[in-house]
Amino acid sequence: MNDVSIISILAFGFLLGLKHAVEADHVAAVSTIASEHPSILRSSFVGALWGIGHTISLLIASAAILLLHIEISDRVSLALEFAVGVMLIVLGANALRKLLRGGHLHMHVHQHGGRMHAHPHLHTGARDAQNQSHHGLKLHRRPIVIGMIHGLAGSGALMLLVLSTIRQPIVALVYVLIFGIGSTGGMMIMSALVGLPARLTAHRFTRVNAMLRGAAGAFSVALGLLITLQIGFLAWRGWM
Repeated sequence: MNDVSIISILAFGFLLGLKHAVEADHVAAVSTIASEHPSILRSSFVGALWGIGHTISLLIASAAILLLHIEISDRVSLALEFAVGVMLIVLGANALRKLLRGGHLHMHVHQHGGRMHAHPHLHTGARDAQNQSHHGLKLHRRPIVIGMIHGLAGSGALMLLVLSTIRQPIVALVYVLIFGIGSTGGMMIMSALVGLPARLTAHRFTRVNAMLRGAAGAFSVALGLLITLQIGFLAWRGWM
């Protein structure tokens, strides 16, 4: 494989990663978290953490398949996809639970370094919501774990694509890394787009904000149910 072919494949991997980030299950999972952050920066940070977890899983699966020749069976792939469906249901239900507990947004005014300024706060009535929207970006585990689950669930199809075009393991691993960078960038953009309405409605349109968060949670639950039912039907047909 010459240098031009390698560069073309890596560029294709980056573009494929961007496209991969906007798949419905990915957007649904991250939206339930990003919509809770009334800040575009924080929302995009959620997407970045998702991308890190997603890339870690893909690299581990790639190394296992390419270097150790471990195969991912169809049954394992279905089980991982089923786990994604369950995760979407849990994430959506949790978002709806927070809304039902009276979560609301307001602008908090305080003073730092002798200067008064305001930023949005989210309160849900839960202890973990007290520091939801304050200064500093905290490394939350939830989007990383979500990304890792998505990475494992999609690793089988991705590796088939990689193995069908790339014969050198090192190049294949670099391809997966570039793919992960592309998917991270794509998810950061999508998370920022999700966070934009939250930011615009944080002060004067709290009802609209609650509706947006409710829509994100409901979509996540509905998609999770659809995925689990489809996989359950496939499993039932396989047992017949």
